[in-house]
Amino acid sequence: MPGEPIEELISQGALWRGRAPASPGQRYEPTGWRVLDDCIGGWPRGAVCELLSPGRQGLSLLLPLLAYLSRSERWLAWVGPPYLPYAPALVAAGVDLQRILLVQEEDRQQCLWASEQLLRSSSCALVLAWPEGLQAAQLRRLQLAAEQGGGTGVLFRSLRATAQASHAALRLRVMPSPIGLDVAVLKRPGGWGGQHCSVPL
Repeated sequence: MPGEPIEELISQGALWRGRAPASPGQRYEPTGWRVLDDCIGGWPRGAVCELLSPGRQGLSLLLPLLAYLSRSERWLAWVGPPYLPYAPALVAAGVDLQRILLVQEEDRQQCLWASEQLLRSSSCALVLAWPEGLQAAQLRRLQLAAEQGGGTGVLFRSLRATAQASHAALRLRVMPSPIGLDVAVLKRPGGWGGQHCSVPL
């Protein structure tokens, strides 16, 4: 590598720009929000993402992804949502309800077990989960399951989890703003956090 121009090394994936929105080799699904794509590069495939917010907000950020993925043959799984998905709003956003798989767990352990199995299954393009009290080892298992299955997992967690170490590939702090949602990047694939954007809903 001595003497090779830096730009050539970057194009080969041998070097990484610290503030680049994507890591070499990582595949992404478009978020459907240009400002968010510019900030994080998209929703990473084969990875777990955490949305940390008061009241576990952030589902509206995923509506374009749900609509896009519902046109494929893979399932969109919801594990233990705190409320039943509102079908008219999903249809209005372009989501095919026939691709949604709703899993209502009995307890926290069942929620984790179901999330892990669905993430490991290649039949799920997206797994949304609302887990309680995750430990680092459990997050690691979910991340490994997503890598194996190739889909995207999204965990809706409270702001209290922000200080917890996490194996999730992407961590976003989501707060309400006058125009929609304020998104701060705490961690992203192959890089540092620190990016920030406002998504108009």
